[in-house]
Amino acid sequence: MDFSPLTDALASKSYEKIADICDDLMLKVAAEGIAFQDEWPYVIHLLGCYYVNDINSARFLWKSIPSTIKDSRAEVVATWKIGQHLWTRDYAGVYDAIRGFDWSQEAQALVAAFSELYTKRMFQLLLSAYSTISTQDTALFLGMNEDDAAYYVQQQGWTLDPASRMLTVKKQPLVTEQKLDPSKLQRLTEYVFHLEH
Repeated sequence: MDFSPLTDALASKSYEKIADICDDLMLKVAAEGIAFQDEWPYVIHLLGCYYVNDINSARFLWKSIPSTIKDSRAEVVATWKIGQHLWTRDYAGVYDAIRGFDWSQEAQALVAAFSELYTKRMFQLLLSAYSTISTQDTALFLGMNEDDAAYYVQQQGWTLDPASRMLTVKKQPLVTEQKLDPSKLQRLTEYVFHLEH
């Protein structure tokens, strides 16, 4: 089985492409009638789904994995633990599942990249949902201890009240760029002119 597109994506750190590459490869080998389950990179495939925030596809993939593989490969089960926590929105559990397993060499870089991306997603969630939040809750969302979480968000412009251990969220200004294409403006002008006359 030729996994070169997948290994190329992993080598170039194009993690956002991994789920699609795995899906395409799986369809290709299944259409050819090749038995692929024993050597399929389920860990990478599941992590690729998590990376692009496609938890539904990860759930369906998990259901399609033969029970013999689930029973014999601890890393596949550990990867699914991340998915379970993502599904139930157990933010701290996601980080615990990531840290709670000794990942293989092939999966380490992707797990680290997903963890970093997930922290950024959680930060954006906090940014959009809160105006003030405790350092304890922030630490749960970001998978850090309270001091590290406070430092992380203070680097983003948030302020900390040391007495109450509350963080004040600094909302990012919305930047909207409108690019005015002269040809579109010309067509709009002609259209309005046509309507008026």
